[in-house]
Amino acid sequence: MRLLIVGALEGQLSQATKLAMDGGAKVAHAPSVDIAIAALRAGKGADLLLVDVVMEIPRLIKTLKNEHICVPVVACGVETNAAAAVNAIRAGAKEYIPLPPNAELIAAVIAAVARESSEFLYRDPAMASLIKLTDQIAPATASVLITGESGTGKEVLAKYLHARSKRAGKPFISINCAAIPEALLESELFGHEKGAFTGAIARRIGKFEEANGGTLLLDEISEMDVRLQAKLLRAIQERLIDRVGGNKPVPVDIRILATSNRDLIEAVKLGTFREDLLFRLNVVNLQIPALRNRPGDIIALSEFFVEKYAKANGMPARELSESAKQELLRAPWPGNVRELENTLHRAVLLSSGDMIEPEEIRMPDGSGLTDTANAHSLANQAAQTAQNVTQTLVGSTVADVERTLILDTLDHCFGNRTHASNILGISIRTLRNKLNQYSNEGETIPTPHGQRQSAA
Repeated sequence: MRLLIVGALEGQLSQATKLAMDGGAKVAHAPSVDIAIAALRAGKGADLLLVDVVMEIPRLIKTLKNEHICVPVVACGVETNAAAAVNAIRAGAKEYIPLPPNAELIAAVIAAVARESSEFLYRDPAMASLIKLTDQIAPATASVLITGESGTGKEVLAKYLHARSKRAGKPFISINCAAIPEALLESELFGHEKGAFTGAIARRIGKFEEANGGTLLLDEISEMDVRLQAKLLRAIQERLIDRVGGNKPVPVDIRILATSNRDLIEAVKLGTFREDLLFRLNVVNLQIPALRNRPGDIIALSEFFVEKYAKANGMPARELSESAKQELLRAPWPGNVRELENTLHRAVLLSSGDMIEPEEIRMPDGSGLTDTANAHSLANQAAQTAQNVTQTLVGSTVADVERTLILDTLDHCFGNRTHASNILGISIRTLRNKLNQYSNEGETIPTPHGQRQSAA
């Protein structure tokens, strides 16, 4: 991860820098807020800002917000700066780290804020096959489309791919196309010149230039507006971008990765996604299976999360009982790995002993995994029934549907006209007229004795 430290590098702050570097962070330094902002505008990106609490943190955070530079800020300072620490948190700083620095605290904050990892934990054969393909294409320069349901680990796989590519030593830049308003996304991608629009007080380098030499991940690309897709297509084809308000194309050397949890072929049919852009992105498709379709990963991931969150919360080691493992395997996991991780984190906090039992694995609403699995099964059955009913109606006329509804309702009421008319919401006279019409057309009519006969 890339850490930018803002403030005078003296004593304890220098020690914090060393601890961060020992933890694998790439550290840069800016002695003032203005220099830090200038570095970010120039495309010298950062995943985290560690700022001395005596600096002008409120002004820094306000500037970042106004210029739509999305990078978390963590304040640090000696304990005597309590008031400054409170002001920093109120201004929007994510955390406050007291100095002198603690190695474990520095590492924990960096991991929590940046969540940087190039490893992909798997045991299931389906994932083994996918990772083998990922390793095979990683050294290439081709664009890659990573698809799968929300929470399956698409961004983690993208980082895995970058770490094994020839660009591993260069930046890995990610932008969530769904999280940034349409009006701002173009500037975020391509940058802008000073005065290009209201609020553009200085030149700003976009994600394409920031990723130069490395990899750019376009997360949830299906959410991008069609008009911007045309500009993206040109950038991918020609490796040239135009800053907003600029008059000179800027060459870039990047590898494009994209993710989507939607069916882009269907989006093309609906006109919400450009077919030519899909062809450019989908040179190789890495489709991550849903967690329920790779059961071999469930226990391995569960044990990893239990160990991780017991340690993170300063709790004794925990283990999953065999019955708890069976419950985990039976659950549907609609939220995939993300849901599994949150569930196991909750289980660690709720557990009272060394062994996590099924009753300690609860959903946010307090229900157990078995309840959730049963509800999911019933929901699937209901959805399938509704789909079957809908399919039988397609191609029928309104009169056909009305006839079927009336006769089936009368059959359900064992031929009782009064009861059927009440359910249908029509008068008994209207019902009798309809039945006489159907009888004249050759239909058999349910009688009060449960048999179908002519109404005549």
